[in-house]
Amino acid sequence: MLYLVNKSPLMFGNLGSVLRIAQPGEPILLYEDGVFAAAKGAKSEALVQQALSAHPVYALDADLQARGISALVEGIQVVSYDGFVELVEKHQVAPWL
Repeated sequence: MLYLVNKSPLMFGNLGSVLRIAQPGEPILLYEDGVFAAAKGAKSEALVQQALSAHPVYALDADLQARGISALVEGIQVVSYDGFVELVEKHQVAPWL
C-alpha cells in the first residue's frame, strides 16, 4: 500500500494516523501541504524520523519547490511527477486526506 499524505502536519494529524496503521515497509508519499512534514527543523521532524525508521518516505519535488522547502529531514527521498507515477504503478494507493 502507498499512503498519500497531502495535509500539513502542523494542522492535521494524518501523518500520525498513517503511522498507526501502515505496515512496516509500506511507502509514504508527502505532497501538496504534506511536504511541510519533510522540512528539517519542523515541529513534525520527530514524527517523520519515526516514519523513516519503518517506511520509505518520499516528497514530491514540485511541491517542495512551490513551498520553498530545501532543507529536508535526512532520509526523505525526493521524487518528480514521473517518480510519483512509478510509485502509484507499483502499489495500491490509499489517499490519506
